[in-house]
Amino acid sequence: MLTHPFVDIPYEPQLSYILAGISIYDREETLGEALWVYNPNKQDEREEIIKKFIIPDFDYLTYRHRFVIFKMLEGVLQQPNFDFSAQFESDYDEYSALAWDETEIDNPRGFFEDIYRLASEAWKEDIDKAGLEDQATW
Repeated sequence: MLTHPFVDIPYEPQLSYILAGISIYDREETLGEALWVYNPNKQDEREEIIKKFIIPDFDYLTYRHRFVIFKMLEGVLQQPNFDFSAQFESDYDEYSALAWDETEIDNPRGFFEDIYRLASEAWKEDIDKAGLEDQATW
């Protein structure tokens, strides 16, 4: 069973984990300022956000963890009616606020599709390596 990197409990990623790199709760003056120079609705700027802030946020994880996250995202993207805009909603009771809220992202599904595409490139070796393993033995 795959466990969290730092604790011995099962690793079951949530879709919200994918946007952790642009979570600015209590970091508005640092990370927020760095992110707000970008327009997440412009393709080239969104790709830069993903490459600079989202993908590197997973560097501390093993290839197996990245594989599980990738497969989870793949499964959610296969759901045609999934509401991706809800992932951008802030929840201050849960200490969660993203650089842009659901009203500022023109195409939330497209944002996640771009994450999937860029992660598949960045994590290609990890995905291939983990895909060859028997995940039941993790």
